[in-house]
Amino acid sequence: METLKQLINKLTKVQLDSIIADRRHIHQNPELSFNEHNTSDYVASRLQQAGIPFRRGVAGTGIIATLQGKNPGRTIALRADMDALPIQEETNLPFASVNKGIMHACGHDAHTAVLIGVANILNQLRDQWNGTILFIFQPGEEKFPGGASLLLKEGALDNPKPDLVIGQHVLPEMAAGKVGFKPGMYMASGDEVYLTVSGKGGHAALPHTLNDNILIASHIIVALQQIVSRMVPTTIPTVLSFGRIEGLGATNIIPEKVEIAGTLRTLDEEWRGLIKKRIKEIAEGTAAAMGAHCHVDIKDGYPVVYNNPDATKKAIAWAKNFLGENRVEEMGVRMTAEDFGYYTQQFPSVFYRFGVAQEQGTTCALHTPHFNLNEKALETATSVLAWLAVNFLQSDQDQFHALD
Repeated sequence: METLKQLINKLTKVQLDSIIADRRHIHQNPELSFNEHNTSDYVASRLQQAGIPFRRGVAGTGIIATLQGKNPGRTIALRADMDALPIQEETNLPFASVNKGIMHACGHDAHTAVLIGVANILNQLRDQWNGTILFIFQPGEEKFPGGASLLLKEGALDNPKPDLVIGQHVLPEMAAGKVGFKPGMYMASGDEVYLTVSGKGGHAALPHTLNDNILIASHIIVALQQIVSRMVPTTIPTVLSFGRIEGLGATNIIPEKVEIAGTLRTLDEEWRGLIKKRIKEIAEGTAAAMGAHCHVDIKDGYPVVYNNPDATKKAIAWAKNFLGENRVEEMGVRMTAEDFGYYTQQFPSVFYRFGVAQEQGTTCALHTPHFNLNEKALETATSVLAWLAVNFLQSDQDQFHALD
């Protein structure tokens, strides 16, 4: 008799061509956040073909499919994101995006295709596990306020409530066939910072008659760097970066308004709140000291992604059992943000990476026009996620406690 591990590997190989075809179809037809209408239709059609029940309209274009095992038990949720990015693809792939200015440059096409494959595999193995599995095909990960926040706000996971939520994400820096985990704090929060400096503008040759708003904006940016270097404990990874400054003056014109935009990232929710207060105080105080005004608008972004330590350690052990020690890595923290953080606030969660690096040639970084993942990674991503799902369902009934 074949073991469950053997069955999952066997069914993954059977499904692999279909998973690759799903990925290529979704890649070729990308849609932006909260507009994943055709993608949602495609996912629904694939679930219907497999006879898997689902509900639509979750957070707009999202879908949640449900499978019941042989007997009642705990509930887990598996999540994939479906949206693409506003990037013009330059890969020259035969299945490159046909939608101008839109590209799956973050691997969400792979996430969605893999979850369809996992749903098909676990549907065929229903007599091998107990409990309930929710398959979340989520919209809008790339755009505030994030599809996860909307999904949770509307109560999409209230009945049944999952005991654990699992998500995975491509990693172009890691070899295909490997996976990586990080217990505890893993990914940073991500807030958007908008500053508007305003004051009297005028002729650049007469600075004594006006507020030099360009100079004031520069002082504010420099002053704000002290928050990270002098106020936040060195043990808390924190980034405050400004990527845009716009003052529409000229060589001899000081503008009346200068706009600054940046991002705040940190791995500590308490410090996150304190930093936002200090940004407001320093920006407003610096502008006032120089005779101008600064309006501060900080838009709350995604929270910290926190991996439940106990659940993640179990996932690491099961992944090593499935793949072998040399194909499972423990990773460091990342200052990028993910709306999966909303799930980790409410439920014990595990968010991990699977490698997609090309064996030869260039994979390229996420969010670039040339990103091209190694499709051999889809076999690992599918089989490992299915393996983790059944192990969490079949393991002892320990309660995994979410972050307070």
